Amino acid sequence: MAQSPLLLVSITLFTIMFGLGVGLKGEAIVQLRRRPALVIRVLIASCVLVPLIALLLMKLPLSLALTKPARIGIALMAASPSAPLTLRKAGKVGGDRELAAVLQACAAIAAIVSIPLVADLFRSSFGVSGWDIGSKEVAMQVGKAQVLPLLAGLGLRRWRPLWAKRLSNPLEKLGNGLLLLLIVLVLVKSLPLLLPFAAANLEALGFMAVMVLAALAIGYGIAGPEPRERTTLALVTSMRNPGLALLFATTYGADMPGLTLAVLSYLLVTVLLSIPFLLWQRQRQQVPFVTSR
Repeated sequence: MAQSPLLLVSITLFTIMFGLGVGLKGEAIVQLRRRPALVIRVLIASCVLVPLIALLLMKLPLSLALTKPARIGIALMAASPSAPLTLRKAGKVGGDRELAAVLQACAAIAAIVSIPLVADLFRSSFGVSGWDIGSKEVAMQVGKAQVLPLLAGLGLRRWRPLWAKRLSNPLEKLGNGLLLLLIVLVLVKSLPLLLPFAAANLEALGFMAVMVLAALAIGYGIAGPEPRERTTLALVTSMRNPGLALLFATTYGADMPGLTLAVLSYLLVTVLLSIPFLLWQRQRQQVPFVTSR
């Protein structure tokens, strides 16, 4: 990807996380204080268990058939929690939007620690060379792209609540629009190569499907009996952060053909497999269902 799309990735992530901080309501913070054990379970699931499942899958003999871009693409998505559109999607399918916002914010902050550790674990486990991601560099990327704008948004909401109230919806719409624009631009640029990549990497698509289903099951299982909470936690755990994964791919793996395609393939597999799960949840809750992101 060229420098301009890379800049768009950074701007998109910054806008989304700043908007999340601005729009994080007091009720959501109360939920965090009342249910710290739930937040801890979600962080362990999203930041630790999902990457560990990816690591275990990559250790299977069948994984030897995967190409290097496919393996690293799976690792990047598995290591990148806090999907930007989780709270929007949760609100449309009967999930708890405020709980999703709290969990996304916490995952963004936890990612500054978890992603460097996961990167080190994968690098040492597979002896990756020629794709140098240092812990300090990863922490700086996560900090600049997610944590700092999130804290700035929270600061604005605390010191200028009226401004925050007015800016919340426009910022959310702008961030979602930028992310959709980014994905569309990358898809348009990559579409002629995406289908051949998928056809040549059927084994990788199978591994991605297992990852998504396992993450959905983990999120669903750690929630309480309330259907809205189960929907929310399943989405939070399974929907990884494609913007952050693309940022790492374009920053550290620009010379690796197929890496961006692997990240996009994982995203598409996640979207496709989440539809039947959300349809099932809609039937249980009898809420309107929207498939658009």
